[in-house]
Amino acid sequence: MMFRATVLTLYPDMFPGALGLSLAGRALEAGTWVLEAVQIRDFATDRHRTVDDTPAGGGAGMVMRADVLARAIDHASPEGDPRPRLLMSPRGKPLTQERVRELAAGPGAVILCGRFEGVDQRVIEARGLEEVSIGDFILSGGEPAALVLLDAVVRLLPGVMGNEASGDEESFENGLLEHPHYTRPQEWESRSIPEVLTSGNHKKIAAWRRAEAERLTAERRPDLLAQPPKRAT
Repeated sequence: MMFRATVLTLYPDMFPGALGLSLAGRALEAGTWVLEAVQIRDFATDRHRTVDDTPAGGGAGMVMRADVLARAIDHASPEGDPRPRLLMSPRGKPLTQERVRELAAGPGAVILCGRFEGVDQRVIEARGLEEVSIGDFILSGGEPAALVLLDAVVRLLPGVMGNEASGDEESFENGLLEHPHYTRPQEWESRSIPEVLTSGNHKKIAAWRRAEAERLTAERRPDLLAQPPKRAT
């Protein structure tokens, strides 16, 4: 099953962007996944290709129109399309590694990139859009967030990472932040690689890495320790 991503945007030239490089780019070229960027303005009906209007009830900014967006969504995701419909939004549910893995195991995603003050609530409800946030901050539009989400998903597709096991101990995979990493040279600016990592004792190395992961998590993300583990360790 090939992963198919369709991005609805006012700026299709932003894609593939960084997704055309490195792991994601090689996978895209190899046909491991497919990316389509759809211009929302193509579904406007007036000669100015208008996609927004003033907010009902007054206020600053503009709101993306439900009728235009619905036509774009219906074109990209007709009836029977099994892919989830996502809306990149700062008020959405925070994106987690667990959700990333769910998406990577599925057929793909249809991703709507909001702009202006937001999207008419009626199209969110009528087309079953899942609002997704990549953090507690505001971007100029949903495109950078869509790139982040797709990068996180594509690297988990079968065959994309050279060593499939390389993702098993990454941050958030087992409910902890990742342990520190070291490589040659052994000495650098009077700093040494911890002796346990050069001991050859794999049991001690595993215990050290686990302890360091727990220490970093307690210092930087204690909220993660209050959650049940998401993967067996």
